[in-house]
Amino acid sequence: MSWFDRALELAERGRGKVEDHPLVGAVVVRDGEAVGEGWYEYANVAHAEAIALEQAGERARGATLYVTLEPCNHVGRTPPCSRAVVDAGIAHVVIGARDPNPKAAGGIETLLDEGVTVELLDDCRAIEQNEAWRIWKDRGRPFVIYKVAVSLDGRVVVPGRRWVSGEESRRRVHELRASVDAVAVGMGTVRADRPKLDARDVGAVRQPRRLAFGHGDAGELEVRSGRLEDELRALAGEGVQSLLLEGGPTLATSFLREHLVDKLMLFVAPVLAGSGPHWVGDVFFELAHVNAVRSGEDLLVTAYPVFDVHRNRP
Repeated sequence: MSWFDRALELAERGRGKVEDHPLVGAVVVRDGEAVGEGWYEYANVAHAEAIALEQAGERARGATLYVTLEPCNHVGRTPPCSRAVVDAGIAHVVIGARDPNPKAAGGIETLLDEGVTVELLDDCRAIEQNEAWRIWKDRGRPFVIYKVAVSLDGRVVVPGRRWVSGEESRRRVHELRASVDAVAVGMGTVRADRPKLDARDVGAVRQPRRLAFGHGDAGELEVRSGRLEDELRALAGEGVQSLLLEGGPTLATSFLREHLVDKLMLFVAPVLAGSGPHWVGDVFFELAHVNAVRSGEDLLVTAYPVFDVHRNRP
């Protein structure tokens, strides 16, 4: 394991505790040895860099700091981490990713101005670790994941089967619900299935907000009937950083046409349906960072849409 891998591992200890802050892990290394480690958890503790530097003490002077996110450069509840790094005498900083928050960004420039050498990795793991928070801060809306179970020929219904995907995939969906701030469907799904959208049998610490986009009676679900982008911005203002879409093709196509899907998760079942609706309508996009893993008898394909504005916009 590299020192940066260790910093990523430490950052994960804050998962579910950081509220409106990012996950951050930090390791101070001198003469091939970790002399200080830290991670961020919640508002009444110091930042990851400050904790690691305090542990290192005088051994931080001339050492290397590995940190998953650019050290903050603003005065808030705590002093700037960039300043703390300089004052501790750190000689070199390895940074996983830049901070997209304009209020906190600029730490790299401060370090360079003070003679600290900096290596910016732009590491995809560091970016993905805070992907929801990054979109929330940078674009002022939640990070949107579209999840769907499909047959090999892209259908969302398989004749003679209640479920398209297998038991393991359905369990993963409940874990996914437990990890996001809100889950949503469209009114077509509400009328057809009356879904609960809660996270069951996975030890969920909290339940997500449960939403329905459209007009009409959605039972226990919260109805959002405005323009999609307006509703997403309103949800972001209410602290919703991540939104899981579980609706059918109509909802998927609406979000994709507006370029409002950040991540796709397709549970592909080993079956050919032969007929029935496809999971998405007539919309063009490419996929980046495609990954596939087994999910019981299914294949879980994860990817990030890349939109061609010239083909998708009228």
